[in-house]
Amino acid sequence: MLFQSRGVFALGLRMCSTHVAKGPDMSEFRKVFSKAKHIVIITGAGVSAESGVPTFRGENEKWRKWQSQDLATPEAFSRTPSRVWEFYHYRRELALNKKPNTAHLAIAECEARLRKQGRSVVVITQCTDDLHRQAGSKHVLKIHGSLMETRCVNCGHVTMNKRSPICAALKGKGSPDPDVADAQIPVDKLPRCEDSDCHGLLRPNVVFFGETLDSHILTKVEKEMEICDLCLVVGTSSIVYPAAMFGPRIASRGVPVAEFNTKTTPKSEYFTYHFQGPCGTTLPTALARHESEVIH
Repeated sequence: MLFQSRGVFALGLRMCSTHVAKGPDMSEFRKVFSKAKHIVIITGAGVSAESGVPTFRGENEKWRKWQSQDLATPEAFSRTPSRVWEFYHYRRELALNKKPNTAHLAIAECEARLRKQGRSVVVITQCTDDLHRQAGSKHVLKIHGSLMETRCVNCGHVTMNKRSPICAALKGKGSPDPDVADAQIPVDKLPRCEDSDCHGLLRPNVVFFGETLDSHILTKVEKEMEICDLCLVVGTSSIVYPAAMFGPRIASRGVPVAEFNTKTTPKSEYFTYHFQGPCGTTLPTALARHESEVIH
């Protein structure tokens, strides 16, 4: 069974390391791709970063004077829901104004094309934005949840919510400037459940650090990992668990794994291929129609 907690950094799983990184032999990869029937594409924040969506790391690690990872916790939401909602409102508004890039579009086009050939493409993503769906991908498993969904802390109801602003009190709030003071919005003015019998406080339907990942999603991830015959690891730093173990775990069964990233990662040594550069440049070439494909 997969580890279920986001932010678990110890990996008690012996990996097979026979699949070492090789030179970027795209022609060899393309031959493997042309024969694959069940392709899993694991995507991370690097894919969305090419659309301008900031990650939790690097220069965007801080929001005002707080570390992003200190705000994205159940404890922080319980103590200061207004501050945490400001932080997520800022992230939501940024994501709502971004468009899918060529990597998102290449994945969606590949899925649609191969579906007509009786082949499958499944996206397992750490991203919480809506860009894969906007690009046209149908089979997307969001292991960290979605910024565009809310969940009631009282009744548990989950709903799609792309309103901008999400509530009147958050309009114009959420600036990351360290000199901006907290809005300190009263809890009854924050996003609330629309069920008249509930009216509970809403939270972003994302997996906070330290929380358990959705077991139903993980069950689906397990199944896809077991049946796939090719895996692409795209735009992920491979340091956030459990997603960091997905690629190496697939590689340990002898399945080819190709990494697409701007640099090598702690898991590159496990993979058959490593293609360095922006995903929006390397991925369209990798996933383009192969000459052996039957045109429908």
